[in-house]
Amino acid sequence: MKGTIEAILLNEAEFQKLIAQEIADLEDPERFVCAYDMNQTMVKMSLIFSGEEEGVSNTGDLFTAEELDFSSGGSVDGLPISQSYINYMGTWAYTIKCPVEKDGQEIASLYIEYVYDALDRSLPDGFYNGQAMLYIMDTQSERLVLKPKGMGERDAGHLNLEDFYRANNIQEESLRAEVEECVKNGDNILFYHNIQGKSALNYMWAVNEGTIYLIGYVPIGAIQQEGRTVNQNIFIVIMVMLVAFFLCCTLYYLNQRQQERLRREREAEREIHNQRLAEALQAAQIASNSKTTFLSNMSHDIRTPMNAVLGFTTLLAKDAEDPVKVREYTKKITASGQHLLSLINDVLDVSKIESGKVVLTVEEFTLNDLVSSVDTIIRPMAQARAQSFHLEVTGIKHEYLLGDETRINQILINLLSNSVKYTPEGGNIWFRIIGLKQRSSQYEHIRIEVEDDGYGMTPEYLETIFDAFTRAENSTTNKVQGTGLGMAITKNIVELMGGTIDVTSEVDHGTLFRVELEFRIPEGRADRQFWEKNRISSILLVDGDAESAENIQVLMKDTGIHVDTASGEEEALRHIREYHRKDSSGEESQPRSPEDSGGNDSQLQSLEGYSGYDLILLDWNGADLGSAHTAEKLRETIPYTVPILFLASYDDTRIEEALRIENTEMLAKPFFVSAFKEKIMEMQNDKQEETAPEGAEDVTLEGLHFLAAEDNEINAEILQEILSIEGAGCEVVENGQMAIERFSNAAEGEFDAILMDVQMPVMNGYDATRAIRVLERKDARTIPIIAMTANAFAEDEKEALDAGMNVHLAKPIDIDLLKKVIKQCIKKTP
Repeated sequence: MKGTIEAILLNEAEFQKLIAQEIADLEDPERFVCAYDMNQTMVKMSLIFSGEEEGVSNTGDLFTAEELDFSSGGSVDGLPISQSYINYMGTWAYTIKCPVEKDGQEIASLYIEYVYDALDRSLPDGFYNGQAMLYIMDTQSERLVLKPKGMGERDAGHLNLEDFYRANNIQEESLRAEVEECVKNGDNILFYHNIQGKSALNYMWAVNEGTIYLIGYVPIGAIQQEGRTVNQNIFIVIMVMLVAFFLCCTLYYLNQRQQERLRREREAEREIHNQRLAEALQAAQIASNSKTTFLSNMSHDIRTPMNAVLGFTTLLAKDAEDPVKVREYTKKITASGQHLLSLINDVLDVSKIESGKVVLTVEEFTLNDLVSSVDTIIRPMAQARAQSFHLEVTGIKHEYLLGDETRINQILINLLSNSVKYTPEGGNIWFRIIGLKQRSSQYEHIRIEVEDDGYGMTPEYLETIFDAFTRAENSTTNKVQGTGLGMAITKNIVELMGGTIDVTSEVDHGTLFRVELEFRIPEGRADRQFWEKNRISSILLVDGDAESAENIQVLMKDTGIHVDTASGEEEALRHIREYHRKDSSGEESQPRSPEDSGGNDSQLQSLEGYSGYDLILLDWNGADLGSAHTAEKLRETIPYTVPILFLASYDDTRIEEALRIENTEMLAKPFFVSAFKEKIMEMQNDKQEETAPEGAEDVTLEGLHFLAAEDNEINAEILQEILSIEGAGCEVVENGQMAIERFSNAAEGEFDAILMDVQMPVMNGYDATRAIRVLERKDARTIPIIAMTANAFAEDEKEALDAGMNVHLAKPIDIDLLKKVIKQCIKKTP
C-alpha cells in the first residue's frame, strides 16, 4: 500500500511538471488554467504569477496561497506538498506547488489540489479478511484524512491520532512518547497492544518520507489465520510453478501485447493532450477576436449620442438668431455630450464591463433630468426613421431620488436605442415610467417599460439575449450594427442596483422590456421658499385626462401650492370666477377700463385687484382642448401678468400659434416639479433682462489674467479663445517647468490664477504645483491653481488636491463651472 500511494503521488508530481512546462509556452496561461476541466483526481488548478499575491483558478474565483501551509517541508519528487485541509467540497485534500519556468526564470507558480478520496480507488478493498484496520494520517496535523473502503469499520471518534489512542485505549505514556518520536523523525513503528480485548499488532508506516502515515492494527488471530492460508496456498503455488514453464511462451506473447497496448495508450494520451492544447489556443484566439469585435462595434454605441450632437449643432447654426431654440439645442447637445463621455469612460475600462464589476455612484438626481436626457437622444433617432415615440410618466410620488443617474441613463439608452433599431420605419416606441406601490416609505418603487411593435425575437434567442456578444440574426436585423454587449451590461447594472429585468417578445409583433427598481427618497426635498419667493400659491390645471391631472397633483403635494383641476374650458372658466370671488372675500374687483385692457371688457379684474390663480397649466392635448382658442378664452378672463404654460410635447408644431398669445410659454411633457421650477426661473430671468437698467453686467471673467500650462496646441487655442470671449487674458506655456519659471519672473498680482494641465512633458502638473507652492514669494501659497485635465477619476482629483491645487476640473472645459470656481477662489478688488 505504501508503494502504491507513493507511486500515485509521484505520478501526480510528474504530470504537474508537464502541465507547468506547457503553461510556460502558452501566450495566455491564465485562460488555459481557467478553461481546464476538473476531474476525479485534480479538483482545482490555480496559477499565480511571480510578484503577485492573487491569481486565477479554473473554478472562476480569485486564488491566493495564503491559506495553504507548506511549512512542514514535505515534498513529492522535489515539489512542495501542503498540509492536508478540508476543501470547499468538504473533503480532505492537499495541494502540490510547482514552479513555472521560462528561459531559466520562474515566471509563476502552479497549484493543483488533489483529494485523498482519489487514493481510495487505487488501494485494495481490504486485507486480513477484512479484520485489519487502516487509516491515512496527515503527519503535520495528525488528522485522519482517509479510511479506504473495506479497511474495517471506522469508529465515529476516530478523527485524529489522539482519538485513535482513546478509542483503542492506548494510554501508556512511554509508548505514546515513542510513537511521537517516530512520527517526528519519519520512522516506522510496530507494537503489540490489546484492541477490544484481543491481542493485535499496531503499526504506523511512513509514506513519502513521512509526510503521511498509514496507521492501524491487525488482530494476531487474523495474522495466524493468514499464515494458515499461506501454507495452504503453498501447494497451489508449487503446482502453478510447474505449469509456469508451459505458459512462458504465452506470457511472453501477452507481455508483448501489453507493451503494445501501453504504447497505444500513451499515444492516445498525447493526442488528447495535444487536442486540449489546440482547444486552449483556439479559445484564446476566440477571446482575442471577441475583444477586437467589441472595440470595432463599439463605434455604433458612440455614434448614437454623437448623432444627436451633430444634428443639434446643424440646427443651432440654422436657428442661431432664435435665443429660445439656441438654449434648447445647447441643453440637448450638453446632455448628449455627457452620455458620450460616459460611453468613452466605459470603453477605456473594458475589463470592468466584461467582468460586470461596475461601481455605482449614488447621488441625488431628478426624473425630469433623466427623462429629458433620454428624450434628447432617442426622439431624433425615432423621427429619423419616421417612428412615433410615446413618453408616459404615471403614478410617480417623488421625482427627486438617490441613485446612479449615469447607469440608469445607460440602461434606458440601451433598451430604447435597440427598440429604434429593431423597429421598422413608421413603427411605434413606448417609453413608460410607472410608479408602483411602495414597499417602504423611504423608497420609490418604479417600473420602467420599453415597448415597440418591431421585428420581435424568437423564443430561442430570448434564452441568450442577456449573454455577452449575442445579437438576433435574421435577414432583417443583420443590417443593424451593434456590439452584442448592450443587454449583458444592462442586466449586470440592473442586478447591481438590486432590480430585475425581464422581456417578452413575439416575432413580427414587437418586444416589451420591464425593469423594476427601487430608489431611496432623499429627505427634505420640498422647497416652499422658492414658491413663496416667486409669489405662487395657487395653480389651475386644465387637463382632460383625469389620471394625468392626478399625477401632477401628487407631485405638487409637498410644495404647499393649492392646485385646482378642470377637465375643460367651461369648467376652467367657472373655477377662475369662483376662486376670484373666494379670494376677494366676496367683494369683486372692478374690471379694467377698455383703455387698460386693450378694449377687452371681459377681463374679470384690474391688475391691482386680481386675487385669483397665480398661474395656469393648460394641457395642449386635452379632451376638448388643443387649440389656441382655449388659451385666448382664458387670457380674456385673467390679467396678462398671470402666465399660461402649455403642457405639450416638443414635436407638437401646432402650439406655435398659441405661443403668440401674451405671456404664454411651453412646458415639455411629462410634467415634473423640477422642470416646472426651471421654467419659472427662466421666465423670471427673461423679465429681469427686460427690466434690467442699462449698464448692468453679469458676473464675468472680465479683466482677469491667467497663466495656463498646456502642452496640446489645440487645447491651448480653445482655452485662450474661450477666455478671450469672456474678456480675460491668458498666457500659455508648454510644460510645468516653464510654468514655474514664468510665475517666478512675474510680478506679484500679475496673474489671478494658474490653470494647470497634469500630463505634460519635462515636468507634470503635480510636480509643478508642489514647486510653485514652496517658492519664496508672498503669493506662491495663495494664488489659486486649478487642475484642468482629462484625468477625470476620483483618485486623480485626490492626487491634484494633495499636490496643492485648489480645485480639480475635468476636460472638456465647462466655462460656467470654471467661472463659478474662479469666483470662489479669487476675491479681486475692482
